[in-house]
Amino acid sequence: MTAVRSNTVDAGVRSSARRTPDRTAVRYADRTWSYAELDAAVTTAAAVLTGHGLRPGERVASYGHNSDAYLIGFLGCARAGLVHVPVNQNLTGDDLAYIIEQSGSALVLADPDLAPRLPAGLPVRPLRDAEDSLLTELRTPRSFAPEREPGTEDLVQLLYTSGTTALPKGAMMTHRALVHEYVSAVAALDLRETDRPVHALPLYHSAQMHVFLLPYLAVGAENTILDAPDATRIFDLVEAGRADSLFAPPTVWIGLSNHPEFATRDLGALRKAYYGASIMPVPVLERLRERLPGLGFYNCFGQSEIGPLATVLGPDEHEGRMDSCGRTVLFVEAKVVDESGKEVADGTAGEIVYRSPQLCEGYWDKPEETEEAFRDGWFHSGDLAVRDGEGYFTVVDRVKDVINSGGVLVASRQVEDVLYTHPAVAETAVIGLPDERWIEAVTAVVVARGEVTDAELIDHAREKLAHFKAPKKVLFVDELPRNASGKILKRELRDRFNSS
Repeated sequence: MTAVRSNTVDAGVRSSARRTPDRTAVRYADRTWSYAELDAAVTTAAAVLTGHGLRPGERVASYGHNSDAYLIGFLGCARAGLVHVPVNQNLTGDDLAYIIEQSGSALVLADPDLAPRLPAGLPVRPLRDAEDSLLTELRTPRSFAPEREPGTEDLVQLLYTSGTTALPKGAMMTHRALVHEYVSAVAALDLRETDRPVHALPLYHSAQMHVFLLPYLAVGAENTILDAPDATRIFDLVEAGRADSLFAPPTVWIGLSNHPEFATRDLGALRKAYYGASIMPVPVLERLRERLPGLGFYNCFGQSEIGPLATVLGPDEHEGRMDSCGRTVLFVEAKVVDESGKEVADGTAGEIVYRSPQLCEGYWDKPEETEEAFRDGWFHSGDLAVRDGEGYFTVVDRVKDVINSGGVLVASRQVEDVLYTHPAVAETAVIGLPDERWIEAVTAVVVARGEVTDAELIDHAREKLAHFKAPKKVLFVDELPRNASGKILKRELRDRFNSS
């Protein structure tokens, strides 16, 4: 009875293959897969993986760039009852070894150019570009009879948190959690079979894979996978009628809007713009909407532990609440609480906490961290937010990024939004640095566009903010450190400038 009542993350592809077998499912480079071909490839991948002697529940790490092979490797793990462990392709050394070892991965699927970075002694199967690669094996379809059918409550992936404030933790995601999240994404983001989405962000990251690519496969859309968010390639696809939907973090949207061709290319076919992974500066969003008035913007907010979509602000909800991350999606319940866990009144800042079938089961082999995050019947997100009377949430900051300046708490986002209104500020991150007088001094780290002085930016902020919120210091850098999902690594900035 388990299989009859179960639904797994790969089932969406199987269902689309039955409905529209000949429809294009995925394009990558010079390869195109119909839904029937993709479903058959997933079955073959499951057979190849279990041919390594792997048993249901064993972990398989995936260390590769974006590709069709990466997608099929994940879906093959799901169909075989294995637990997929996506690894940031930029990790090296101890950071890479930590995730491989902490997850207990029995096999690594790796792109050949990355494989030499892996710890010695691990079984490795090339994803592509090799004679014995997974992609090569897919040329000969195989049948597959699982040792047992994967169940709804089985683990399917360990989603490692970005580690912007501490060592990454592996969020244990079940088929049930991710399938619920896919339904939430389809409903909240208006994902349709007729859409032509581009997937340009890393597939190891939960947002691109689980908010967009897998839900879009479930509804039967035509998907294009790119190696990276290359502006010219994206513009070409839009003008050719091959793309009308794009997800990107704010840093990529900033890059697209600053690109020399952005003002001249015909981008009218682009209908849906999704942003998330970090806070979109309001001035940047306003510039994008002015240039592309027919484009619908969706703000997607959440975190790995919830699959990762928790709230959405739709295109018709932006007016008057441009800084909001929207309302909860279909299967998510949220509230804002104080330090004691008591719900606070609307309009009062506190930590946002969740209840949802989308949530992970806890952190892999980290019982203390699991107990700390899941308490009082709620998952504690670590995000500081405000809820209004209509149920819209606005994220003020990460709890750990709030600055204690002279005993007064300052939200870094508010200061950043003001700095972004200065024409010479290309990008900025506001942090607190130790200070004898202020406890923490509000400090702006700025990537400048043109000539500007620290005094000018401080004066600009003081015109719009209370003086205690304005930066005490401005530090200029060539670029801000980020992880691959676009999140600014404020921890790195604090470490770098702690003694300055």
